[in-house]
Amino acid sequence: GGKKKSDKISVGRHQAATRCSCEPTMAKLEQVLILEPPIELKFKGPFTDVVTTNLKLKNPSEKRVCFKVKTTAPRRYCVRPNSGIIDPGSMVTVSVMLQPFDYDPNEKSKHKFMVQTVYVPAGAADMEAVWKDAKAEDLMDSKLRCVFELPFENEKSNDLETSKSAAVTNAPKSEGLPIPKSVSTSLDDIEVRKLMEECKRLQAELAKITDENRQLKDDGLRLRKAAQSGNPVSSTSNAAVRDQGSTALPSLLVVIAAIFIGFFLGKFIL
Repeated sequence: GGKKKSDKISVGRHQAATRCSCEPTMAKLEQVLILEPPIELKFKGPFTDVVTTNLKLKNPSEKRVCFKVKTTAPRRYCVRPNSGIIDPGSMVTVSVMLQPFDYDPNEKSKHKFMVQTVYVPAGAADMEAVWKDAKAEDLMDSKLRCVFELPFENEKSNDLETSKSAAVTNAPKSEGLPIPKSVSTSLDDIEVRKLMEECKRLQAELAKITDENRQLKDDGLRLRKAAQSGNPVSSTSNAAVRDQGSTALPSLLVVIAAIFIGFFLGKFIL
């Protein structure tokens, strides 16, 4: 009759958590239960209303296990169930309910929970008898710390980063940006076609001038022959024609070379 009411399983109502110091005990045995989560209980705000997180206790052994859930801040939490018996291979889900409070992000939570367990001896009448008769070396315990989180603060910072990146993405493009590849390619094709046509035209002119040059040479030969017969006017005409023919071809070659050099220099610089 000396046990607290909170040590009993109560169905259908919340139970206040049992106080514990959560200091190291004389427990010699390793915890038989598998806890999920194993290390910390996370409570996600806002904390203006009750926030619930679940603690799963699984019994992988072949014996029945009696458990208690205790905390360093019993007034701040309700636990359902806060004690009970888990059959071999079974699992119990414990709901831990954090009561509303004024959350201070600069204050770290120091709240801790402890799950204390003991094997149920054969022929045990009830849980009260099990805990009453349990020896210190038969007890097993696991400790968990409490963590408070405010998801909307993280979401705010994420939203801010997202909006910044969106602003950068949607920023108006500057006029000095490179021309898209497809556009530049089409421009290059047009320039090449123009140059090809210009080359063909120059080649035609070159052929024409070559023919004229050949004709002039033939005329020059005839004039030389005439000069040999003693006509000074003819020799003067011959010299003039020869000079005209010799200067026409180099001038055209210089023009063609200048066009090609200008084209290639322009391609490399741009």
